Amino acid sequence: MASLINIGISGLNAAQSGLHTLGNNIANADVDSYSRQQIVQQTKGSQQYGNVYIGTGTTLADVRRVYNSFLENQLRTTTSLSSDSTAYLNQITPLDKSLSSTDTGVTSALQSFFSALQEVSARPTEDASRQLLLTSAQTLGKRFNALSTQLTQQSTNIDGNMATMAEQVNKLSSTIAQYNDQIARVSATQGTPNDLLDKRDGAVRELTSLVGAQVVEREGNYDIYLNNGQSLVLGKTTQALSVAPSQSDPTRMALMLNRGNTQMDITASTTGGELGGLIRYRSETLDPALNELGRIALVVADSMNSQLAQGIDKNGEFGAALFGDINSAEAVSQRSIPKLGNSVGSGNLGVTIENSGKLTTNDYQVTFTNATTYSVRRLPDNTEMGSFDLSADPAPVIDGFSLAMNGGAPKAGDSFRIVPTRSGAGDIGTTLTDAKRLALSSPLSISTGSGNKGTAVAGQPTLTSKLDAYDATQRSQLQTGLKYSTPVKLVFGDDSAAPQAYQLYDAQGTQIGTGTIVAGQNNTLKLSVPMVDASGNPITENGTQQSFSFEMSVQGTPRTGDSFSVSLTGAGSTDNRNAQALLALQNGSSVDISATGKGMSFTDAYAKLVSNVGGKASQATMDSTATSALQQSAKDSRDSVSGVSIDEETGNLIKFQQYYTASSQIIKAAQETFATLINSL
Repeated sequence: MASLINIGISGLNAAQSGLHTLGNNIANADVDSYSRQQIVQQTKGSQQYGNVYIGTGTTLADVRRVYNSFLENQLRTTTSLSSDSTAYLNQITPLDKSLSSTDTGVTSALQSFFSALQEVSARPTEDASRQLLLTSAQTLGKRFNALSTQLTQQSTNIDGNMATMAEQVNKLSSTIAQYNDQIARVSATQGTPNDLLDKRDGAVRELTSLVGAQVVEREGNYDIYLNNGQSLVLGKTTQALSVAPSQSDPTRMALMLNRGNTQMDITASTTGGELGGLIRYRSETLDPALNELGRIALVVADSMNSQLAQGIDKNGEFGAALFGDINSAEAVSQRSIPKLGNSVGSGNLGVTIENSGKLTTNDYQVTFTNATTYSVRRLPDNTEMGSFDLSADPAPVIDGFSLAMNGGAPKAGDSFRIVPTRSGAGDIGTTLTDAKRLALSSPLSISTGSGNKGTAVAGQPTLTSKLDAYDATQRSQLQTGLKYSTPVKLVFGDDSAAPQAYQLYDAQGTQIGTGTIVAGQNNTLKLSVPMVDASGNPITENGTQQSFSFEMSVQGTPRTGDSFSVSLTGAGSTDNRNAQALLALQNGSSVDISATGKGMSFTDAYAKLVSNVGGKASQATMDSTATSALQQSAKDSRDSVSGVSIDEETGNLIKFQQYYTASSQIIKAAQETFATLINSL
């Protein structure tokens, strides 16, 4: 009877263990990292009775954790991919909306600016139209500024998020290492610690949501490696992540792996997880967008200022700049970032924009081989641009910019990151406050001689000598020459000669040029005028008298002695030719001009930026949807094996209740049999 009672008791214990395990499963059904547990029973040893063996009951062999390493690893991988895509999407969505919105984007501000320019071109003397143009220019500048501020703030936020996530990764790495240690110690003496194993898997899954990583199981330990092969966790030891200013670009934070007393920059090789998504967004979208926006702003300011410098304002003065100087001392110094660790006493490079139309959206790495010789590498494609010398005069122009050293001489190995356009959108702003100073008229005007008898008609002259908006000496010299070397008179000779001759005279009546035309045809005259100052003295440079050039057309048949006078445009002129030239910039090739002269207009360049970001945003949405679906599928697969099904557990609960009841009946039967034996004595 004792054996029968023991068999019943073993059944009760087994059923009770099953009920406890089922209860634990049900209680932890909503815990993500929990793996369903099952009891494993085995029979006790049998006892021999004669020639037969009779069983002695059951025993609890193990409480098994239902786990599939392949499905768990698949879930980790898809979690990392989904976090990467989601982080990227969360960053690019507000950027896409800001660039494309009529309220925050540049397109509407550009359209308003050129609409105001169109109106003032039709009414060049009307103060209200001039003020509207000035206001529209201010709005355009502020729109660039606002977008630049948003993008810069987003970059700052990414730096902060990287630091926070690096700390979280370090905490999780330490937690995993502690679990490795605890699991190893417990497993050696007390069996398999299912709950610790689940917690470790949960910590690893949380870590892979932050950064892409691979898990290698070794002697019961989890070794964690980043996707670039660098280890985070090896058994009980860890290596920490941190953020620090990038060596090559200290304005950007880099992700560092701390290996003892040394640090390794792993920013470029980090993929997966939220960190990977943020880094990918910054390098592939944010920085290029900021550079493109800056390039457009630089070209707008440069083109407008340069064209306005060619005109005459309402006061009869030469044109003033509408926007700030793109080559101000501050702007020039901000376009170069010294590498951390450059030699002590080394100065910084000044970056001057020589041709805004040739600018790209790339950054550049400049490395010195000695005090004057440097090589330039374009980023991120690492195209070698060649070797150059600081002492060259004029300074070599590289993709629209030139370099000059400010401060102490560099030493071999010193390096600088050149960012020609990054700050362009933040720096643009109007400096003109008086609408009358808008130079909408062309500097030269023509008048027909009062005694002309022929049918000749002369077109308005076009100044071909350009005033440099950023070279005060050249601009002042040419302005002085134009002011005091005009008017000039074009007088035609004998109308019976073919071709017909003409002479060009200065204000004192001195002949300064001659030429011929073909009467009755459209003739283009290219004329040059020696320049004098206010005292009538020649304006010279290196001993040579300087001159300015202009073109004009003559058609029809002039008579002998017919003349045309070319003079400086006066105050209050209704001439709008410079306004028309400004309007032509709206659709002209001003951005990214190739060697063949082809390029994009302001509007097209910005539309391309919006299109590129919009395309990436659309792709990011699809990527996020796809990776989220993959993650959910992987989770469903994992849960189908390791997850807790309430319906299944309820069924098993009834089964073990029945086992328990049946085992109780065995004990009751044994007791009744034993009582019968006793009573029969």
